[in-house]
Amino acid sequence: MNNIIQSLVKQVAQIEVSGKKFINGTVIDLGSDMIVLFNGKDFVYIPLNHIQNFKVDCDNINEIEDPKELPSIPTEENEGNLSFGAVLTQAKGKYVEIYVAGGRPLHGYITAIMSNYFVFESPVYKTMYISLNHLKWLIPYAQNEGPYGLDNHDVSLQPNRDSLANTFDIQVGKLKNKIVVFNTGGNKSYIGKVNEIEEQIVEIQTARANFIYLNLDHIKTVHQV
Repeated sequence: MNNIIQSLVKQVAQIEVSGKKFINGTVIDLGSDMIVLFNGKDFVYIPLNHIQNFKVDCDNINEIEDPKELPSIPTEENEGNLSFGAVLTQAKGKYVEIYVAGGRPLHGYITAIMSNYFVFESPVYKTMYISLNHLKWLIPYAQNEGPYGLDNHDVSLQPNRDSLANTFDIQVGKLKNKIVVFNTGGNKSYIGKVNEIEEQIVEIQTARANFIYLNLDHIKTVHQV
């Protein structure tokens, strides 16, 4: 365990996450590849590989108080073996907020976790496939709370009935000849029909028959229209 980060536990810190996003909060716990922050309202689970830098907020300028409840995804159960993968597994089927790209987070729940991507059900975008490499944070909803005023009775938590590929590139390939949206909400969002996939390159055709070629490594989310 990293002793530098361990020294931050119970201190208020400001963390810069990939995409020039800043999160202030009390450091609650950390694992082999992640850190848990309490921002005064929610517990935020952040993968270490997306942390650009951090500093101690000695003045606690946002007056963040200590949490009065335990996280809905308990870290004690994973003591000594806390990882972001374990958090994702425990979050499966629960309402969460995630941040991947652009200025807005996504709200919904995880239905499946594959080798390098996961399946996310959104009340707005429906079934989404999201690269694990681009997931920058996860915030579990409080119990009995749902996005847009929904609860578990409003949305069925049934798993995706379609067979899932083990890897993100093959799953994207299964959308060939379908109209999809790549990188929802980001400034590099694309809409088009998937024509071809070869190695790292995806060819899509836009509404006016223009062709765009995308690098799979930079595709964060995809969902069929």
